[in-house]
Amino acid sequence: MTNRNVQDQRPRRWGGSLRVPIAMGVCAALAVASAAPAVSGASVVDTPTVAAAGTDVLLEWNIIAQGEAVLVRPTAHGQSRGMAMVQGAVYDAVNAIDRGHQPYLLDVDALDIDPEASYDAAIATAAHHVLVSIVADARKPGLDTLYAATMAGILDGADEGVRAGEAAATAMITARTDDGFMDPFVFDIGTGPGDWRPEDGVLDPDAWVGQLEPFLIQDPAQFRSNGPDRLTSTAYWKDFKEVKELGSLTSTVRTADQTNAAIFWQFAPAPLWNRLLRDLSVEHDVDTVDTARLMAMANLAAADGAIACWNDKYYWNFWRPKAAIREADTDGNRKTVADPTWRSLFDPATATVPPLSTPPFPDHPSGHGCLSGAVLHSARAFFGTDRIAFDMHSGRFPGQPRHFERFSQAMKEIIDARVWGGIHFRNADEQGATIGKKVAHWLNEHYFQPVD
Repeated sequence: MTNRNVQDQRPRRWGGSLRVPIAMGVCAALAVASAAPAVSGASVVDTPTVAAAGTDVLLEWNIIAQGEAVLVRPTAHGQSRGMAMVQGAVYDAVNAIDRGHQPYLLDVDALDIDPEASYDAAIATAAHHVLVSIVADARKPGLDTLYAATMAGILDGADEGVRAGEAAATAMITARTDDGFMDPFVFDIGTGPGDWRPEDGVLDPDAWVGQLEPFLIQDPAQFRSNGPDRLTSTAYWKDFKEVKELGSLTSTVRTADQTNAAIFWQFAPAPLWNRLLRDLSVEHDVDTVDTARLMAMANLAAADGAIACWNDKYYWNFWRPKAAIREADTDGNRKTVADPTWRSLFDPATATVPPLSTPPFPDHPSGHGCLSGAVLHSARAFFGTDRIAFDMHSGRFPGQPRHFERFSQAMKEIIDARVWGGIHFRNADEQGATIGKKVAHWLNEHYFQPVD
């Protein structure tokens, strides 16, 4: 096997920095995916088998991390934190060799890594060491086996690559120690008009996220939203009327495609967006260094989008459409009409895996809006344009992607889809997307800047 640091002469520029792609390699992604755990809501679907610009090891360990991270806390945001830790460390390890951009946590000058160090060794070491620090003991032997397999294929620069990966992993693990992960949370459950109350007695398993130490932004409350509309306002009535008609289980105005879109997007964010990042890196022939940066940007922004969102959710503590529609006779708005039997599209006990249901946390703002806004605006900043065509894949419809011509087109559908599913007021979706956008802009202004 050749050293994957061998470069050809085709220059590429992403995000304002000159990159030289690394020699093409063949990705063992599907083989590695089969070794990763099969987790509901976190499976890898239709993963590309050919890597671009020598990114095979980077993509493989992204897939491994995607499967392992959810096991740390089997919820969407436990997985988001884990993916941010892995991809942030991988970026620092790669950048310690390349030194083309500002580091995330590492002092690359003090580390002084040989520029001929192996990127693959750095990537695998950083990802492996972070993962074994956060997964259960039973998972570690499998990760050790995968790590040994990667390292066995590296001929040159392994020692320096390992040194970069170890330093990056140590910096990340240290930074995230006592960061608020899984800290106790006291719920404020109300009974009055507008107050959030849990559906069927189920409480949010991710309420701790809103108090988690951010990866990028200064404070979880930094991007406080404007909040829900007043219950007696015309704006609230318009959103109420829309979700009542379009989001009902028995809606006669929601189209078949809108129903499919609502269900399509009701899937864990990490597998949705990391699959897209892998696809984009292949489609646009993005090299190892820049793909590592793209994955770090998107996953760190997603984690902070969730943190800002959940902090905002429990600040406003606003009721979901289901409670609002069933109890509309208490809201003080003369235009709203109660329907005590109203059910959303996501209410029925269906055979879908994972099952559809009303999320067990407050409406405002939309979590999907926050995370998706953060990822899509980060990707837009990386590529320098909104006009990127792509297919999105969801475990809800394996092998049936939805196509978009722009990042903003996907964001618009996500906003709509939460209304079509009957689980959010439009205002919550739009303000969630705004929070995600602000997180991405903060990242773009304060992190990953090109070095001269």
